[in-house]
Amino acid sequence: MAKRPLSRLIISLIPILTLVALLAVDISIFGSDAIYGASQVSLLFSAGICVWLAMWLFKVPWADFEVAIKGNVSDVTTAIVILFLIGSISGSWTMSGIVPTFIYYGIKIISPKVFLLTACVICALVSLMVGSSWTTIATIGVALMGIGKAEGFSEGIVAGAIISGAYFGDKISPLSDTTVLASSMNKVPLFEHIRYMLFTTVPSIIITLILFLIIGLAHPAADAATVSKYTDILGARFNLSPWLMVVPVLTAVMIARKMPALVVLGLSTILAAAAAVIFQPGIIHEIGAGLTDVAGWKVTFTGVAKTLYDTVALETGDMDVNQLVTSRGMTGMMNTVYLIICAMCFGAAMKASGMLKELASMIVPFTKRRSGLVASTVVTGTTLNGIVSDQYLSIILTSSIFKDIYEKEGYEGRLLSRAVEDSATVTSPLYPWSSCGMTQATILSVPTVVYLPFCFFNIISPLMSFIVALTGYKIVRSVRKEPQE
Repeated sequence: MAKRPLSRLIISLIPILTLVALLAVDISIFGSDAIYGASQVSLLFSAGICVWLAMWLFKVPWADFEVAIKGNVSDVTTAIVILFLIGSISGSWTMSGIVPTFIYYGIKIISPKVFLLTACVICALVSLMVGSSWTTIATIGVALMGIGKAEGFSEGIVAGAIISGAYFGDKISPLSDTTVLASSMNKVPLFEHIRYMLFTTVPSIIITLILFLIIGLAHPAADAATVSKYTDILGARFNLSPWLMVVPVLTAVMIARKMPALVVLGLSTILAAAAAVIFQPGIIHEIGAGLTDVAGWKVTFTGVAKTLYDTVALETGDMDVNQLVTSRGMTGMMNTVYLIICAMCFGAAMKASGMLKELASMIVPFTKRRSGLVASTVVTGTTLNGIVSDQYLSIILTSSIFKDIYEKEGYEGRLLSRAVEDSATVTSPLYPWSSCGMTQATILSVPTVVYLPFCFFNIISPLMSFIVALTGYKIVRSVRKEPQE
């Protein structure tokens, strides 16, 4: 095979380096707020550089870019609808009292000796329910951080337990935007993607929980009375009932029966909205009355509608609890959708120009064996988190680089989507300069380098992805030759 000209490879690196430089400036100026527009502008500008270079030097016609952009955006249309439904579930599950009930009963089981394990489990379950590691860490994570400090644990260990649990739930939640993005980018049905991830994710979280249990049992801790503020306020503000758990149970049953993601999320939203009207009529009326002067069923309808589509903040008398019960609705997903569309444009430009193929050529020599292919994917996803400082971009770029390689080698798309999540999703908070790293460090008031050694799940997951690839467990190859280790 003839060697590719070095000049083409260098030119292909220019849009990537431009994007990295612009994102670095974005992060330094806007911090985690870069996702609200600055990152999108950087993506479109870098895509423009790519188009200009390709049309000028590689003589690629503009029509090729139009086709690529239409194709890329078309590939994520279902994902965008799912993201909007995720926003509506975030609102309906919170305002119906489902999430507050779950937190209320979950937090009461905290025991000092098993605090770290319990904190990790609670954050995992809450994140699994709400589909957001950021929301979990910014709410229940902050409460657990205070409890942990009061019990004498080091802030780094407590933050590590919180982040480990939150990213476990985020990674396998059907409500998570990163989970939806990884599955849709690689054209893998959402629940099939989640089930396949369990082979690497479950062992990783089990090892993580064992480590936190050992550390917790060896540490003398004080009583966790700090939680009473949260339980008292949530109990007073919401009508909490175990019956509310019927909605997540039915959602789990629908998922287990392998119903389409859009159907599951839609029905779950409707059930939660009905639960809100039945169990929290006062809260729904309060939300609806803020928009209209009409009375009766119109206020109820308005309250439910706003819960589904708008950001809703309830006043509880405590700023921390206020944050806990704030929901974002469909409009809260707009920045993510905006970012995804811009990233798809950048990816389309890189693909149509042939530059993505040039960059992938550097990796091909390492992908001839199964373990090398997965290892290359994991290393790329982890490295891109540090380069582009954003997990969404890392997921999109890693998927784009490796998609054709996996297809050529005869591996299923779900192997790629799992490797991407095992790296790009979970390692995002481990970089101090990334949007996730800065956000979690700011929320928990713990420097990234302090909590990093204790984010066991985030560190173990990429390694577990490689270990499972070595064994070949549940990895299918369509080509005739036998898979190599």
